[in-house]
Amino acid sequence: MLGVLGDLVEDIVVWVDGPLRHGTDSSARVFRRRGGSAANVAGFAAARCPARFIGCVGDDPVGDGVVAELTGHGVDVRVERRGRTGSIVVLIDPDGERTMLPDRGAATLLEPVPDAWLAGLTHLHVPAYSFDGEPVRRAAVDALARVRRAGGTTSVDASSTGMLEQFGRARFLDLAEELAPTFVFANRSESGYLGLLVDGRPGPERARLAATTVVTKAGAEATTVDVPGEPLFTVPVPPVREVRDLTGAGDAFAAGFLAGFLADGDLRRAAGLGHGCAARVLASPGASFGEPGETG
Repeated sequence: MLGVLGDLVEDIVVWVDGPLRHGTDSSARVFRRRGGSAANVAGFAAARCPARFIGCVGDDPVGDGVVAELTGHGVDVRVERRGRTGSIVVLIDPDGERTMLPDRGAATLLEPVPDAWLAGLTHLHVPAYSFDGEPVRRAAVDALARVRRAGGTTSVDASSTGMLEQFGRARFLDLAEELAPTFVFANRSESGYLGLLVDGRPGPERARLAATTVVTKAGAEATTVDVPGEPLFTVPVPPVREVRDLTGAGDAFAAGFLAGFLADGDLRRAAGLGHGCAARVLASPGASFGEPGETG
């Protein structure tokens, strides 16, 4: 079973029709979606493999709603309830690029979880957002270490350059070196910022993650997979007909990749499954496979 630990929040997705006009109205369409990077991965993966989500939401109606929505995708949802459920405003420009305004709320309040929540997991995935804040950082590091000790594999997603800058580049690399995850997922800017892949070649910090496969996404360009001790290889991204909203594409890629890896261990095939999963979210609002016409 694939486990994913991290944020479960409400996304308020705003499709802006043009440049924002400061001090007055700007035409837009607004959608409400269940969000959170970790919840997205679990929700997308559940169609391909058994998936469990672990996190914390508020004891409030928004928390009830996002838990019910994620459960409806077939995810085994394990949540602590305290504080106030988080929300993220996601501004989407006409080219599909995102500007995010996160208020993670209860997501940062996750305490170290009971053994039963990790029982049966063969892999645990944690977005780096869960390293930003306490007590969730302690809970995430503890869970990753426990799954490794039990013989499972693990992965970490670099999440965003903004988060990495706030958390600290050196601090993140120290933590990744300590955790030695099976995979680190990053996009090209994140991988370059961390010094893991620069100009298509292993960067100056790559040697620190000697046991970790680094998977670097590059939007419509080929994904680079750098397996320790092997020549790196690339997997092309098939053309996509429409791109309106990039929200959740990286999470969908991770979901497809990890489901493929857990199925047979073939990393080329896993990357291809990741691309196929990511392509399905690019025309719909937020991290969903819904129709563009569904308004919130």
